[in-house]
Amino acid sequence: MSLKGFGMIAMHKTVAVSPMLLIGVVAVLIGCGSSEETAVVTPEQRFEQAKALFDDEDYQEAISEFTVITLQYQGSAVAADAQFYLAESRFQREEYLLAAFEFGVLRRNYPASPRASEAQYKIGFCYYNLSPRSSLDQKYTRRAIDEFQSFVEYNPNSEFALDAEAKINELTSRLAKKQYDVARLYETMGYSRSALLSYDVVIEKFHDTEYAPLAYLDKADLLISREQWEEARVTIQAFLSKYPQSEYRDAGLRLLEEVERELLSGATTTDAHNQGFAPGTSVPARAGTGG
Repeated sequence: MSLKGFGMIAMHKTVAVSPMLLIGVVAVLIGCGSSEETAVVTPEQRFEQAKALFDDEDYQEAISEFTVITLQYQGSAVAADAQFYLAESRFQREEYLLAAFEFGVLRRNYPASPRASEAQYKIGFCYYNLSPRSSLDQKYTRRAIDEFQSFVEYNPNSEFALDAEAKINELTSRLAKKQYDVARLYETMGYSRSALLSYDVVIEKFHDTEYAPLAYLDKADLLISREQWEEARVTIQAFLSKYPQSEYRDAGLRLLEEVERELLSGATTTDAHNQGFAPGTSVPARAGTGG
């Protein structure tokens, strides 16, 4: 083959390869352009994009964006706010355990943030929403009370303090009801000793709830049924002293009257026996007939 032939073949190959090289060069240039464009996005700009998703209630996408900020820009000015809205996005999706965890991260990692106190309140709110009705296990109720109490202790002037205190009272009442229902159940089943102990728990631990006066009176009623008159009187007197304005005061007075009548009757009978009188009479009992 002539040199001219080889030259044509070489030229043909060069022409065939050139488009591929051009495509590769263009791809590299585009990639470099994209990298430069991505690199200039600031943490603040990324936060605004994530916040826009949050405001549009696209919480799942917002979670992804806020997570990126918390991982890539931990030392930025928007890091604490990103952590807050990450937790808040979980909260809005009713993922309360995950939300409580994320609010806890904010409280631990950014204690100086203005969002830290609100995060403490929101942790309590998460467990409040997880708290079930009184008949079920109350571990989340107790956790919510603990979190709200901590919040109020350290943030008494917060705009959320009154709401936190109201929720503490509500949740404490729920715990009291559970214990009161347990006492009633024991009494219904005939386990009087267990019922009395359970009433005492309500009286001692939940004295500022609506169930404490009921526990006093139900305990007194149970003691009366067991003819433990003196213990019943002490219980009723304690109720009347502690709750003088209770709506159940009249019921307590009626029970006390019944108890004191029985105690008086018992004392009279005992005196009659001690003096040799037959019960219910004023005539000395005969010890025997004389001869």
